[in-house]
Parts: sequence; structure tokens; C-alpha cells
Amino acid sequence: MSRPPAPDFLIAGAPKAGTTALHTALAQHPEVFVSRPKEPKFWLCDGAPPPAWRGPGDAHSQQEWIWRAEEYAALFADAPRRAVRGEATPFYLWSTGAHLRIAEHLPEVRIIVVVRDPIDRAYSNWMHLWCDGLEPVADFELAFALEQQRIDAGWAPFWRYRELGRYGGQLAHLHSCVDPDRILMLRYRELVDTPVEAVDRACRFLGIATGQVEAIPRDNTRNFVEEGWRTRTLGPVVRATAWLGQFAPPQVWRRASAPLIAQLGGPGERHRPQLTAEQRARLLPAFEADIALLSRLTGEDFSDWTSTRSRGSFEQRRSPDLPAPTDPWLAGV
Repeated sequence: MSRPPAPDFLIAGAPKAGTTALHTALAQHPEVFVSRPKEPKFWLCDGAPPPAWRGPGDAHSQQEWIWRAEEYAALFADAPRRAVRGEATPFYLWSTGAHLRIAEHLPEVRIIVVVRDPIDRAYSNWMHLWCDGLEPVADFELAFALEQQRIDAGWAPFWRYRELGRYGGQLAHLHSCVDPDRILMLRYRELVDTPVEAVDRACRFLGIATGQVEAIPRDNTRNFVEEGWRTRTLGPVVRATAWLGQFAPPQVWRRASAPLIAQLGGPGERHRPQLTAEQRARLLPAFEADIALLSRLTGEDFSDWTSTRSRGSFEQRRSPDLPAPTDPWLAGV
């Protein structure tokens, strides 16, 4: 019998927690078919276009959202008959509306969520936008504190550095909509430390053969952009061209903006500085209650997230030649 063109699994979040790496790894599996684009965002919509988000670059990026049911179905129409079909939109975990729509329209879907130390996740989120020239605030803690102001101004979900990392409340709501047996939670550190085993866990969950993926690609870490004349001069230009990008197809803006963003970074490769113990200590109160909720909900220990030691980027954690955390027990966390 033919199957309706729809996903069998979703990688639902969280942003900057390794979802792209997991999606790319699963795409290498001979029994898996993944959508293109990777992040259609369909279940964030409700049969209507996305809201008119107003943050830097938001109007451009929302052109890529797929909200028409027939266009979403077409993403899976060419999948081989026996393939396990999936897509990865890391904002589904955050969106309570998406939970309800997924539960109603995909009653058998399997959902994979990847969680990461919420402070590290927020810092990586800010760094992503800063290094792309879209984040106008050079101080991470200040940008973090501006969240409610930005929500009130209508900025898109990716700007919610605090909210996107509150997985306990998000997972509790998802469990109220979807049978927890159809949800697999992975940790970012598994993708870094034991990538093959992490992918095999996902494969067993999806009911497909293990041992088919030998490596997991690096995540989409940005080259660090230092504050200076380039960010003061080129940053506003990037944000202006991103606004103009709403009037052109997304691929046109991406090609046109690539040289400008490369100039923003300047020559040479630089790795982002780690958060200090003092910075983490100031940010921890925003997440402590939710971390405790996540522990109660899953029965897992997340006490390492309450440490004041930063764990570094994906590459810093994987590569012994790069700066690493000074506390040895944190090297693999």
C-alpha cells in the first residue's frame, strides 16, 4: 500500500544543540530519506504564513518557511517506498502549538530531541547571530537580558536565548500531547563524545539498522568575529542587506551576502572565547528551576549544567589541539 507523503520522524530541537549534525548523519543512512530543505518549519504554522517577524534578517528568513500543506507533502513524495522519512526543525520543541498540530496530524510520528547545557546553547545561539552580522549587541549578557523587549517588538523565535533553552517545560508539554515512548532525548555531549553510539541510539529508536553511519559531521560553528571596526562598519550593512533580502529569493540573498559576511570575520581562523565562571554564575538562575524539572521528568542527572565552568564549542570539545576547559572532568561533558 502507498503511504501518504509525510514524515515518519522529526528532529524537533533544540536549536544550536547538534540537530544539524544529527540530521546530516542520519541522511547518510541507506534506509533514511530526509527533506530538503532540512528545516521546513511547517508545524510552526497553522495553515497560514508565518507572522511578520521584525528582527534583523527575520523577513528574509521567513521566506523559507513552508506553510502550505501541499508543498510540505511534496517534500516526501519522492522518498523510496521503504525509507524512513524525516525532517529537522529545531523550533518544534519550543512551540506548544507545534506539539498540538503534530499530535493531531502525525499520530504515529517519532520525535528526537537533542538538549544541551542551556547556557552554552544560548551563547552559541548569540554567537551564530553575532558572527553572521545580524546580532547588533556585542555583549552576550546584555543581549540575553533584552529577550522580553525583543519578544515584545516581534523578533523571531531564534532570538529567544533564554526561552529556547528551557527544555523541562517544553518536554513536559510535549509529553502531554505525544506518547513519551515515541520521544527520544539525546544529549549534545553524546554527539560530541560518542557520535557513532548516539546515531545508533537514534537508529534503534527509528527501527532501522545500526552500524550504518561511521562518523558524524561537525556542527555549524561560526568563526569568531571580534568586536571592532569591522562589526561597527559592516554589521549595519549586513543587517540592511538582510532586510532587503525579503524582496529577493532566499538563495539570491545568501549568495550575495556571503562575501560581506566573510569580510566581517576578517582573515584567519579564530575560536570563540569561553564564558567565564562569573558569567555562568550570573546566568544560572534563569535555568536552575527548569533544569530541576527536566531531571524529575526524565530521571536523568543534569547537575553538570549547574557548573560555572564553560564547556566550549563543538570543535573545542572534539579537538585536543584547541583551547579546552581547564577542569579535566568537564572535558567530556
